Amino acid sequence: MVLAGVVFAVLLAQVLLYPGVDTLVRALGAETDLDASMWFLAAEFAAFVAFAGVWGVLSDASGRRLPFIVGGAVTGGLLYGLLAWLPGVASVSFETILLVRALQGAATIAPFSLSMTMLMDLSGGHGRNMGAAGIAIGSGTALGAPLGGQLYGVAPTLPLAVAGGLLFVVAALATLATDRAPADGSRIGDALTGLRTTPTLAIPYTFGFVDRMTAGFFALVGTLYFRTVFSLTPAETGVMLALFFAPFALLQYPFGVLSDRVGRTVPVAVGSSLYGLAVVAVGLAPTALTAGLGMVVVGVIGALMAPATMALVSDLAGDAERGGAMAGFNAAGSVGFLAGILVGGLVAGEVGYLAAFVVAGGAELVVALVALPGLLRLELPGQERPAD
Repeated sequence: MVLAGVVFAVLLAQVLLYPGVDTLVRALGAETDLDASMWFLAAEFAAFVAFAGVWGVLSDASGRRLPFIVGGAVTGGLLYGLLAWLPGVASVSFETILLVRALQGAATIAPFSLSMTMLMDLSGGHGRNMGAAGIAIGSGTALGAPLGGQLYGVAPTLPLAVAGGLLFVVAALATLATDRAPADGSRIGDALTGLRTTPTLAIPYTFGFVDRMTAGFFALVGTLYFRTVFSLTPAETGVMLALFFAPFALLQYPFGVLSDRVGRTVPVAVGSSLYGLAVVAVGLAPTALTAGLGMVVVGVIGALMAPATMALVSDLAGDAERGGAMAGFNAAGSVGFLAGILVGGLVAGEVGYLAAFVVAGGAELVVALVALPGLLRLELPGQERPAD
């Protein structure tokens, strides 16, 4: 429960910023909405990509997770607070803001990635454990979206201040957990070569990449689409995002348990295919109501495939390499999120929102078709199943 609480609080802090990100970047000194929002979100996830592997490798090598979780949370909390404080006391360029944002992302990925790794270290069924992680992720994002929208109604930088406070809560909460890293730890070289020694990890990494790409797409393009096309306020946009995250959170655990019993192939392959179609359908929706219904469908399908994909990493990685393996998965997901922000933002800016939705949903379909043969041939070494 403690580890799930850490994951929940980190995601809650992150998503608080999404519903009114265009308002936030203006308050931080930006002169545009779409471009500035794109780079503000991209700066954090570029840092995620660069540092997820660093923390995973160091935790495997040292045989400790908690010091990195606590240190990353404290540092991330301070940097969130710095972002909220700077515009009111100093005249700084938006480029400086982006640098601080990148440093905050580098710190914040430690508690997120390593808490999920510690969940992987637990016994009892990888699908069950990743379902618990998925509930924490979905619950944090489901609550963060509408709460962030309300905070924007008070002050444009208030979500940053609240996010910083949540990271300090994460640091305190993490001290209650038991450090479950393998006692001997893996060598840095072993963790870095995990993908080479276990090339089948490329399959869940690929699905993780494209699934998170659509999440990044909705964080930027979806948010601005709802704000622009349907004239929604930040609070209303937060509710729209929550229509995805609520079913995504509630169904993670049962779908994770299901994947322990029926295997990973069907949830991952079928879920990814339907997910791409659902994303495009949201972009075609003529009204805010039908778009909201589409977001619910996207959330249900996402809950079907997400825990199975994360559990597949657990199935394939050895005990001593799980930190590096999950770091690789999070790095692939962060690259995907970053791609969703950049590609979605560029396509929306140059061609339009509908084209951006088609690109995002089409990418999910293409990857599902290309990766399906490898997924079907996959033999899982010692997949855990819960006791009856």
